[in-house]
Amino acid sequence: MEENLAQLKTMLIQYAPKVVSALVLLIIGLWVIKLITKATRKVMEKRELDPSLRAFLSSLVNWALKIFLIVTIAGQLGVETTSFAAVIAAAGLAIGMALQGSLSNFAGGALIMIFRPFKIGDYIEAQGEQGTVKEIQIFTTKMNTIDNKEVIIPNGALSNGNIINYSSEDKRRVDITFGVSYDASIKETKEVLLNVINSTPYTIKDPAPAVFLGELADSSINFTTRTWVKTSDYWDANFHIIENTKIALDNAGIDIPYPHSVEIQKEG
Repeated sequence: MEENLAQLKTMLIQYAPKVVSALVLLIIGLWVIKLITKATRKVMEKRELDPSLRAFLSSLVNWALKIFLIVTIAGQLGVETTSFAAVIAAAGLAIGMALQGSLSNFAGGALIMIFRPFKIGDYIEAQGEQGTVKEIQIFTTKMNTIDNKEVIIPNGALSNGNIINYSSEDKRRVDITFGVSYDASIKETKEVLLNVINSTPYTIKDPAPAVFLGELADSSINFTTRTWVKTSDYWDANFHIIENTKIALDNAGIDIPYPHSVEIQKEG
């Protein structure tokens, strides 16, 4: 017993300073990492880097510094860093094989940052979902739907799939089809529809709005209106045109035959 106690005392004397110094190093290291990460964000904000890129790089710097801190603390405890690095490499290989999906998501996040198919604030359609991009993280991208549901998409699937970015251009075309009775005058109907889209406050005059007779359907003559608007005004313009067209057709005595049909050509 005395011999065991003596050995324990010797170990405490030998390792206690190392453990204490390792704990101190951990606390100071985490504090320094927090400061560096914060300073990195401020530098990127000052240089006006894209918010999505700032979030991605800040997260990457934070994790890289933490891994370096762990290796440093291991060396402080007496673990040979070369052996420790070999263990990390072996563990990394095993973990990498087990987490191929996560590595794919990490690579996907890097590709998104490099090629920039979208940025924070853009309205996109991808992987069967539509929404406004809220955050681009290392492994996933978050976006909010129109009804404010949060959708989280893995970056691997996102970077390898089709992406429709509705916000990348400064203007969009609103295409809407209206069906009217065969008894209606084609000339008068086109004049009514053209007057509506020309008087819409969201309409951009160049390219000029247009109305076409698109189809002679079974129970109606279908006219298509095409109007260019600012991307941010797309839905307001869409609803404004539909409502005011119905009012204008009623005032002109032009019937919309049953079944009533208003087809929206573009969505997003």
